[in-house]
Amino acid sequence: MAQYLLAVYYADRKPSAEEFQRLCVDVPALDAKMEDAGVFVFHGGVLPPESATVVRQSGGDFLITDGPYTETKEHLGGFWIIDVADLDAALEWAKLVTVACWRPVEVVPFEMRDIDELLAASAAGEL
Repeated sequence: MAQYLLAVYYADRKPSAEEFQRLCVDVPALDAKMEDAGVFVFHGGVLPPESATVVRQSGGDFLITDGPYTETKEHLGGFWIIDVADLDAALEWAKLVTVACWRPVEVVPFEMRDIDELLAASAAGEL
């Protein structure tokens, strides 16, 4: 099994009242479907990008600034973490997320190797 991040991106606008009501029905229904299938790990929504704070290391100190990290018209609005057999299965769930949220979904695999495996891959020039 492999874990994937299904990231939902929103444009710089709030959903209409009708869209929000639909999200409040469709998203929990999708969560339940994922739980029933045994693939659900975690789901969360995030506050608007202007609520973010960015922390950077600057020499031996840290610089803390208001976010977002990047200025863009689209931003992360929410995500699922799922545990599925492979990318094909993750893409099938991403299609359902797209339907529930009517937004683009980015599918990103998690790095599943432990630190020793990563060090070995780095030493072999595989990273």
